[in-house]
Amino acid sequence: MEYCVEVIKENDPSGFLQISDALIRRVHMTEDQWGKGTLTPRMTSDFDLTLDSGPLLQTIHQLDFVQMKVPAAPMLQLEECCTINNSATLSWKQPPLSTIAVDGYILELDDGNGGQYREVYVGTETICTVDGLHYNSTYMSRVKAFNASGVGQYSKILAMQTSEIAWFTFDPASAHPDIILSNDNLTVTCNSYDDRVVMGNSGFSRGVHYWEITVDRYDNHPDPAFGVARGDVLKDVMLGKDDRAWAMYVDNNRSWFMHNNSHTNRTDGGVSKGTTVGVLLDFNRGILIFLINDEQQGPVAFEGIEGLYYPAISLNRNVQVTLHTGLPIPDFYTPGEADLSGVLRS
Repeated sequence: MEYCVEVIKENDPSGFLQISDALIRRVHMTEDQWGKGTLTPRMTSDFDLTLDSGPLLQTIHQLDFVQMKVPAAPMLQLEECCTINNSATLSWKQPPLSTIAVDGYILELDDGNGGQYREVYVGTETICTVDGLHYNSTYMSRVKAFNASGVGQYSKILAMQTSEIAWFTFDPASAHPDIILSNDNLTVTCNSYDDRVVMGNSGFSRGVHYWEITVDRYDNHPDPAFGVARGDVLKDVMLGKDDRAWAMYVDNNRSWFMHNNSHTNRTDGGVSKGTTVGVLLDFNRGILIFLINDEQQGPVAFEGIEGLYYPAISLNRNVQVTLHTGLPIPDFYTPGEADLSGVLRS
């Protein structure tokens, strides 16, 4: 190699040509030796592994697989299901032999008139009380259970009848602040000389209802008003002054019907201490009638009554009255027939 280096330094290339063949062979030999000793990998990248799956298979065979199913239909506990006034309480449980997990329940009621069912409760409890139902109505109820796999079958349908006659009191929560209630919210007066409104705690939208108010105190010939109202009626004016109340206001000699501040049907006959005022609300006919001491006062007061109404009165500090509910329809009156066009018959 040293000779080659010296030859390359010479200007005459003939010397390099004389040794070129030997140099080429030497380079090839060196390349072969380098490839064998340096470039050839000392170990292979392939691994020869054997996976022992025996323990895993043994564990799999020991597993107990359970196929998840939807829950069975719940059983209504008839001895615990009941209605009180316009509330219904229902109780249910899973069949005794059922081992399927339950995540919750869905309770459904119809509209009390043969209409569509709607969900009234979804949860894990097995007892539920539904308030605010219609009076004198038959509600169909059913319940079903659900879990991660889906919803199960319905229980048997249970028919529940609400009270035929409405029992209610005055509602302190919605009354004007000047209203004074006593006698378990059945007696009412006022601490203002201006008229103030108080409503009943139960609303009506179906059926025939009758209640009475006895005048306990009547001083200086005021004008108390009796009737029905929407839930958003004005509370600081006489009942009937706005378009959300239908009323009869009366003094010691005569009475008028009033709605939206329109006065109609002046009728002789007033109130005094001990007088009983009756209110008859018939949704079947859509009419409102008033009575004084068991006698109808004037003609039918209002027609076209439909929607949700609350019993209501207005009075000032010169009047005190007591409410009487749960009363039968007066003998002289024949209620209209209910519209049963939407009721399903079996």
